[in-house]
Amino acid sequence: MNSALQFSNSPYTAFMHETKVDLGNGIELHVEVGGDPEHPPILLVMGLGAQMLYWPDFFCKSLIDQGYRVIRFDNRDTGLSSKIRSQGPRLNTFKLMSRFAVGLENQGAPYDLYDMAEDASLLIDRMGLDQVDVIGASMGGMIAQILSAKYPEKIKNLGLLFTSNNQPLLPPPFPKQLFSLIGKPDSHDEDGIINHSLKVFSIIGSPGYFNQLEAIQTARRLYQRSYYPAGILQQFLAILCTGSLLQLDKQIQKNTLVLHGSRDRLLPPSHGKAVAKAISGAKFELIDGMGHDIPPHFIPYLSGLFADHFKSKH
Repeated sequence: MNSALQFSNSPYTAFMHETKVDLGNGIELHVEVGGDPEHPPILLVMGLGAQMLYWPDFFCKSLIDQGYRVIRFDNRDTGLSSKIRSQGPRLNTFKLMSRFAVGLENQGAPYDLYDMAEDASLLIDRMGLDQVDVIGASMGGMIAQILSAKYPEKIKNLGLLFTSNNQPLLPPPFPKQLFSLIGKPDSHDEDGIINHSLKVFSIIGSPGYFNQLEAIQTARRLYQRSYYPAGILQQFLAILCTGSLLQLDKQIQKNTLVLHGSRDRLLPPSHGKAVAKAISGAKFELIDGMGHDIPPHFIPYLSGLFADHFKSKH
């Protein structure tokens, strides 16, 4: 770990410490680290518009208790990391989505997922780490796939959670789930935005595991920490302008575990299966009853699967 980095106690999580990391490419990432510095590091990469706190504390602590040092961070355009102020032309999102679905190339986004993967690669360097295990969720899983293919010397094992390689003609997200994620709140005061977040959590999450009180607390904490809806759109455009990762997946030579919820309607399970099929030797496991989230009920099982797979010899 880079001894020049100055850490302070996380205001959110007692066992984590936070810092800012200047990547040297105009981007500064807000990072939290927890666990024994001597233990192998796991880099957690979160999804579309999701602050690093979407990695539940319980999930982080479960990995720490299994002998890992955990690193989570806000992607560019999210949370307390750098925001990208785009001066480019306004893009027709629906046109881009239509082209994306059938494998046609899109252009014009301020940045793409390759740029976000470079951020993660630079973060590994700036933190003085030689090699990390990486777990990516949703869009973060797409970034993790690129990271493993483009910077293989920095990645030891690859874990993917409810993600896709966006190859053409995969079943599209269910409209209700997709539009809840990219839709706008009814009002832009704090209560309106929190109510919108609750709606999203309940629509994309695991049926039967939605905890209203916990969700309200989480939504309020996230809103008060950062609210930047332009970043959600720009990250969505980044996905649409990156396109299929199928050929990239065929280059990955990492011990890979792909986990996907059976009740995921944002990215149906066939997306995770397509990733596992494309990566040589990858293992796929369907998590019965889980949606597009990480409820406490599933955390001991999920973290155990990743830890055991990473420690196994393949």
